[in-house]
Amino acid sequence: MTDDASTGERAPGSEDGGVSEVDGLVDRTDDHLEHRRERLSDVLDGKGLDAVWFGRPNSFAWLTGGSNVVDRDADVGVAAAGYTRADGFVVVTDNIEAERLATEEVPEAFDVTSVPWYESSLAGAVADATAGAGAADFDVPGFEPLEVSRLRRPLAETDIERYRTLGRDVADALERVARELQAADTEHEVAAGLRVSLATRGIEAPVVLVGGSERAQRYRHYTPTRSELGDYALLSVTAERGGLYASATRTVAFEGAPEWLTDRHERAMQVETTALGATLRAAESGGTAGDVFEEVVAAYDAVGEAGEWKNHHQGGAAGFAGREWIATPGSDEAVEVPLAYAYNPTVRGAKSEDTVLLTDDGAEVLTRTGEWPTRTVASCGDGGFEIERHAVRSLRGE
Repeated sequence: MTDDASTGERAPGSEDGGVSEVDGLVDRTDDHLEHRRERLSDVLDGKGLDAVWFGRPNSFAWLTGGSNVVDRDADVGVAAAGYTRADGFVVVTDNIEAERLATEEVPEAFDVTSVPWYESSLAGAVADATAGAGAADFDVPGFEPLEVSRLRRPLAETDIERYRTLGRDVADALERVARELQAADTEHEVAAGLRVSLATRGIEAPVVLVGGSERAQRYRHYTPTRSELGDYALLSVTAERGGLYASATRTVAFEGAPEWLTDRHERAMQVETTALGATLRAAESGGTAGDVFEEVVAAYDAVGEAGEWKNHHQGGAAGFAGREWIATPGSDEAVEVPLAYAYNPTVRGAKSEDTVLLTDDGAEVLTRTGEWPTRTVASCGDGGFEIERHAVRSLRGE
């Protein structure tokens, strides 16, 4: 499997069996697959299907724990993983990929079959491998479309364990780069450093944003350029490993940083904290993403930034996508736990963002190392919710 060995995890795949320990790494393959089996059996029964198939990379990873990616620009990978009434866990691919996938990417519980690459498309191979009614998350002739985001929520305990490791590694990679920055560094240089820092931990980086003091004030998505950082910088990433996604932003201030930076960052932290508190209450009461959004808008009003929310989306639920859903006015998406949430409010050149696990027991910041300055921030809404948020780090004189 492809998970970085340094994470302390044993990726599902090399052995079947219960919870075991090999070379100090815990194997939770059986627990992972039992959760997927139960959830997918319910889908088959509820929809009257005989098979469900996953060819998109994040859903393939959700089911198998492995990767079907060769071309990162492709919407569908080189294999599809399925669960069928007849055969249980299965993978269909071509003869180019079959041996590698069976050896390195998927648990032994999956029966990997292949077709000659020159005889059939992946969609055709999946259709041929299905006896009866099927559904898929990509276009297969005669199949029903499969809404996979709903299937992936809420998280399983094995997902949460991997998420904690991913969040810590993403934060460590981000902060190691951020601590070494200088005002004369260019956004391109910093972005390259972030990608390398993440890659050494086996983490992909689909989103890397670096905004220096001039561009961070003008744009909410500060895609890197050759501009120097200047007085301060925002570094934002959405990073993926094993199908799970974690997002985080860090802010650093140099000599000459504007006096308003800390104040605006504080306001963004308050809005983010309000969103998290509202999400916990919505999960408890059966509320929706639209309910959370209303409280986000009210929080912007409360901190003196009325209408600022119109300039950028506010984030939402995370997991096996950068955002499983984004909070919008009137959205009826269910708010549930256990699930990760990544809200990303911006206030005129400032931004606060982390990936936070919400459960019945409360909130846990996943993207944290304990080595970055934090502040306890209170929600603007009801309930008295508080959480530690990452503050602006001053690099003056460092």
